[in-house]
Amino acid sequence: MSVVSDDAEIRRVWRDLVGRRLPEAAASRPDWPVRLDHCFARIFLDNACGRPWREVVAPPAWATMPTDRLADAVALAEAVLTDRADLAFLNRRSLRMRGKRVRTSPPDASRDLGA
Repeated sequence: MSVVSDDAEIRRVWRDLVGRRLPEAAASRPDWPVRLDHCFARIFLDNACGRPWREVVAPPAWATMPTDRLADAVALAEAVLTDRADLAFLNRRSLRMRGKRVRTSPPDASRDLGA
């Protein structure tokens, strides 16, 4: 993906990634621990913020997140789509940030841990 710096464009790209591209890709990726749009958003936003995103901005994050942070989240999502980043690792890190107990065994493909 080329560098996106325009505020409106980064927000459009984010919504497309979370709302369409990641859920579509998940259909063919049984190793991915999540399938739902809001779970993808949580993972990438938490990792871009270094803590639960709601501690940084008010919902909806796609509209209120500073552009540079949202660009970081987009870069992480794009890296996962191109197998340059590990979604399961990012999910575990997000869950730990939220004080959730993280399973060490592979997730059951029928469950969405991020829900």
